[in-house]
Amino acid sequence: MAAVVLAATRLLRGSGSWGCSRLRFGPPAYRRFSSGGAYPNIPLSSPLPGVPKPVFATVDGQEKFETKVTTLDNGLRVASQNKFGQFCTVGILINSGSRYEAKYLSGIAHFLEKLAFSSTARFDSKDEILLTLEKHGGICDCQTSRDTTMYAVSADSKGLDTVVGLLADVVLQPRLTDEEVEMTRMTVQFELEDLNLRPDPEPLLTEMIHEAAYRENTVGLHRFCPTENIAKINREVLHSYLRNYYTPDRMVLAGVGVEHEHLVDCARKYLLGIQPAWGSAEAVDIDRSVAQYTGGIAKLERDMSNVSLGPTPIPELTHIMVGLESCSFLEEDFIPFAVLNMMMGGGGSFSAGGPGKGMFSRLYLNVLNRHHWMYNATSYHHSYEDTGLLCIHASADPRQVREMVEIITKEFILMSGTVDAVELERAKTQLTSMLMMNLESRPVIFEDVGRQVLATRSRKLPHELCTLIRNVKPEDVKRVASKMLRGKPAVAALGDLTDLPTYEHIQTALSSKDGRLPRTYRLFR
Repeated sequence: MAAVVLAATRLLRGSGSWGCSRLRFGPPAYRRFSSGGAYPNIPLSSPLPGVPKPVFATVDGQEKFETKVTTLDNGLRVASQNKFGQFCTVGILINSGSRYEAKYLSGIAHFLEKLAFSSTARFDSKDEILLTLEKHGGICDCQTSRDTTMYAVSADSKGLDTVVGLLADVVLQPRLTDEEVEMTRMTVQFELEDLNLRPDPEPLLTEMIHEAAYRENTVGLHRFCPTENIAKINREVLHSYLRNYYTPDRMVLAGVGVEHEHLVDCARKYLLGIQPAWGSAEAVDIDRSVAQYTGGIAKLERDMSNVSLGPTPIPELTHIMVGLESCSFLEEDFIPFAVLNMMMGGGGSFSAGGPGKGMFSRLYLNVLNRHHWMYNATSYHHSYEDTGLLCIHASADPRQVREMVEIITKEFILMSGTVDAVELERAKTQLTSMLMMNLESRPVIFEDVGRQVLATRSRKLPHELCTLIRNVKPEDVKRVASKMLRGKPAVAALGDLTDLPTYEHIQTALSSKDGRLPRTYRLFR
């Protein structure tokens, strides 16, 4: 013990062997702190002396925000948004999707999504396309929704000419070989099996609610290829569809992070006067149907007890989605509906809290916080160019399905009641925040530019949308909710449906003042 104390004393005094080694390597260096006397006391708000003044890049007027649109001679629109940086996102958006398949085999759009970026007239394989993109640090993707097909590439801006040429080839000159079609059949089959097995039922419920709301028309048609059509779709079927819907007047070439004139020049070079692989015959059979909201119910009885096996399996749940027709994204009421959807909010019962997570939304405060047995209550808003659908998805134990449905119908009725000023401001702030945060991402800006120009031939800028959100009043929310409640409901149900109320009872509850289901009396339980 004495030896330890002696050693420590020597170390602190700098004597003994430690002192010798310290002297051997020279005196210790002392760090100068900015608060010391060696530096002048300059506040952070003032520039440092001797440091040159920084020169920042400036943008004149609205050029930074402006979306430029040019229409080529063949009707194709070219839209671009200025965004500084080394990389760009460029793609082609097409008015094509499952809603246009009424006269065709259902599932063509699903097949085309999986066949994207395969061999073309110039590229012998998908690998060759990917190698070409890799030279410019690029990645590619194709996504199909009910009304839009989008081919997109993110790459170095210097490779713009190569990227546009590649996109034109992928969209207009695909080979669609027998081998590629057969591989796609296997991919689609696997995706359908995965859809039915995955623990998260939301994609399947979304498909079902559309099927119920728009019975056998437009956006109610299957987005995924039905199993019975997989073997029937071949090159000829795909070409007959492409001939009608992959025409220049139904396309937008959109770019973010590129010079507009350069993008237009590339479009003229690769997308003007090009003969597509399916020939240049005029489109003769275009479906211009307007969505017809029908309302109704889609049910799928299924054993959900073993959907997620493991040490902590998910309990058996029944999933219900109730929806009502809202409006299209072209109407003025679209913004009040978006605010209403944000005000409802919701999520899972195990969602992590925190700022911006919607823990003060109605479906949390009124539903999840009060009814511990409910596992999920979430609001969704699907909007298209001629219709829209506001839904609430909820899940609970099969024995409490009736009570769960009544809670949902009550929440729908409360939408047309008094809107608290604080909750409205919170919903508007959250919607604005989410909008601006999403538009920080280049691919999101690209999709926003492309979809808006495809639908309206112009683009509402973010600050315009923020102004529209700020202008929403409580009476606007009450008005759109009251109008929505006058329509027939659409219902999707998945799981054990023994205690599911009848469609007529759900409709009656949504027509009542308090949202209560009609009482039922049974002699035997």
